[in-house]
Amino acid sequence: MALRLVKSDSNSAPKAAPSTDGVVLYGLSSCDTCRKARRWLDRKGIDFHFVDYRAEPVPSDTLRRWADELGGWDQLINRASTTWRQLPEARKSPGSGAEWVVLLRDHPALIKRPVLVTPDGAVSVGFKDTLFAARLGTAAP
Repeated sequence: MALRLVKSDSNSAPKAAPSTDGVVLYGLSSCDTCRKARRWLDRKGIDFHFVDYRAEPVPSDTLRRWADELGGWDQLINRASTTWRQLPEARKSPGSGAEWVVLLRDHPALIKRPVLVTPDGAVSVGFKDTLFAARLGTAAP
C-alpha cells in the first residue's frame, strides 16, 4: 500500500494517509532528477502525488518498509551525495534499523531520489525513463 502524506494545517506534523489510487513520488523539490521524473510523469499523463520529504518528513515505518522492499538500507542511501561525504565516520555505520531511521530523518538528502511508490506498494529509487515506463506500463520517451 502506498502512503500519501497529508498536512492537516500549518501547525501540525504531516500524517500518513493510505492511498491505493495513485502513484506517489518522493524526493526533493530542488533536485534536478526529481524535476525530470515529475516532468516525465506529467508528459505521460500519469496522475501522481509529489512529496518533498524535506518539507514533509517520511514516517519511520515507511522508511523501514522502503528499505525492506529495496533489499536493505544500503539500497536506499545516496552514498555519492555531499551530505554523505560530510557526515562524521561514526554516523556512516548505523548499527540498527532504528539508527538508520534517525540518520535519514536527520538528513533526508541521504535518501536516493526520487522514490517511486506505485499503488501495489512496489518501491524503486532513481529515475530513468525506461525504468519508469516499465514500472508504470507506458511507452518509453
